[in-house]
Order: sequence, then structure tokens, then C-alpha cells
Amino acid sequence: MIDLILIDDEPSAIKSLKWEIESYCENVRIVDSFVNPGQAADYLRKNQVDCIFLDIEMPEMDGFQFLAMFPDRSFDVVITTAYDQYAIKAIKERALDYLLKPIDADDLKACLELVEKRKKQQSVEERLEKSLGKLISASNRQTGQKISISNDGKIIFLSPDDIVYCESDGNYCTIFLENRERIVITQKLKFMEEKLSGFHFFRIHNSYLINLSKVKEFHKTDEYVVLANAVKIPVSRNRKSTFLDKI
Repeated sequence: MIDLILIDDEPSAIKSLKWEIESYCENVRIVDSFVNPGQAADYLRKNQVDCIFLDIEMPEMDGFQFLAMFPDRSFDVVITTAYDQYAIKAIKERALDYLLKPIDADDLKACLELVEKRKKQQSVEERLEKSLGKLISASNRQTGQKISISNDGKIIFLSPDDIVYCESDGNYCTIFLENRERIVITQKLKFMEEKLSGFHFFRIHNSYLINLSKVKEFHKTDEYVVLANAVKIPVSRNRKSTFLDKI
């Protein structure tokens, strides 16, 4: 089943597209629709979907400005517009397809078949990567070396000791390294918590996972820690006692 959302500033365009999808396409679920791209962006930060159908010319922000907010996105993008001059830019923005309004039913079906095919392919790749990750993790716990993380079509190998902390942002997570590099992944913080469970890390706050070996100070009154990179991280009250035991 493909989960998708529709983003278009014209309610009539959304209504028409909904009717076409529901009439001609199988295994598709429209989980929501938005005439306000800002609200759509908020939704995507908190929820996962397989695909978005995105209009280009919208008054609040255009479709390409919208995509700029999601440089590392986990969903496919289908551009829906009445204008053909945006095709090249759509390709550069890694859009999966480009449908001209009024949308032809056959083109719509072919597009969603492609989305479904990509979803199945990604599912196979994720299973393979998960198996590989388990093998690597088991080996690393013995050797104290690296963890593997999938990011932007590649697998990155990181030494846990190079990670200072990880920060949650809804369905995304930012990894902060000792060399001040940042890596944004399309996973929740729990994913990194599980990846680093065999190492000296602790989820000190709902939004933060820290490397305990990088803790330099703990301020009891204001309840925060200072890490090796001088960043201050709040300590959750209900986790303070466990943190102090571990440190």
C-alpha cells in the first residue's frame, strides 16, 4: 500500500486528483491533503509517507522552496503542474515524475506503479542492510570499532568514539561528530539509540542521545551537561538519577 499526501493551493485541483487516484489506482491511500504548504511541511516532519504530489505555483511558497526544506527526504516526489517549463528543475530536484494538468489517467497509473516498484525495491534493500548491520554490530561489539548507517544512498561507517551526541527532529536525526561534521539521517532517534546500545551512550533527554565519555561538566542547579564540544544538553529530570549512576 502506498501512503501519499497531496499539496496544492487549489482545493478543486486536490478534489480532482483525489477522484482520479481513487477511481483508477489500486493499493494507494491518500492519508492527507493540504492547500497550505507550510502545514504540509509540519506534517512531513512528524509523519512518514511514501510519496507526495506537489504543485509548483503556490502563493505562500512554490514547490521548489518547499522541497528545499527536505534536502534528505525519505519520500518520492511527483510534480503536478499546468506548466511544462519546470521539468528540468524538477529533474534536478530528484522528482520521480512530472504530471501535467489536467492529469491523464494512464500517466497517473504508470506513475503510481513506479512509486510502488520503488517502495518494494527499497524494502528489499532495507532488509539486506539490516542483516548487514546486525553482522557488523556483532563484530564491532567485539572489536570496539564501527557502526553502519545508511544515508543518501550509501552506507557510512562511523566510530562510536567520534560521535559526541545525536539530536532528534521528528522523523529525522542529526549526528554531531567530534570534527564538527553533522550527518542528517531519515531515522528517529531510537534508531541511533539501538545502534549504539552496545557502547557508552545514554539517552539523557527525549531529544538527545549523548556519548557519556564526552561529558565534561554536569550543572546540578540548571540540570544540563556540557560536552567536549562545549554544547550544553538538558538532562531530563526522570533520567537524571540513571545518568549519574552511569557516569
